[in-house]
Amino acid sequence: MRIAVPTNNPGGLEAARSDHFGHCDVFTIVELDEKKAIIDVSVIVNGEHQAGGCMVPVKVLSEAEVDVIIVGGMGARPMQGFAGEGIAVYFADRNLVATAQDAVAKFSAGDLPIMHANQVCKGAGNCSH
Repeated sequence: MRIAVPTNNPGGLEAARSDHFGHCDVFTIVELDEKKAIIDVSVIVNGEHQAGGCMVPVKVLSEAEVDVIIVGGMGARPMQGFAGEGIAVYFADRNLVATAQDAVAKFSAGDLPIMHANQVCKGAGNCSH
């Protein structure tokens, strides 16, 4: 299983999670084995996020064969894009889960909920995604 966590430079397990997945510097990609032990960590640079560019991360992560993304929020359009690519979206409160390693540990323990369509940001700027 490949998990993406939006992070600030330089990425990696100790990297701080990015407040906005679409504008993150990089995605820390963590590969887990069937027992949810970490077997690999890599970093992928995010694409340009210009007007209407919220689908860029969807494409970047789909091409990287990611199965899961862990975010602190997301708009409806990328949420639909990830669903269309078969990438599950999990929610982790950025105030409680500060690093990529924290996010993966919570995911592995089954402590993160799947994000549902009724939880998406409505674009008012108060979602911190």
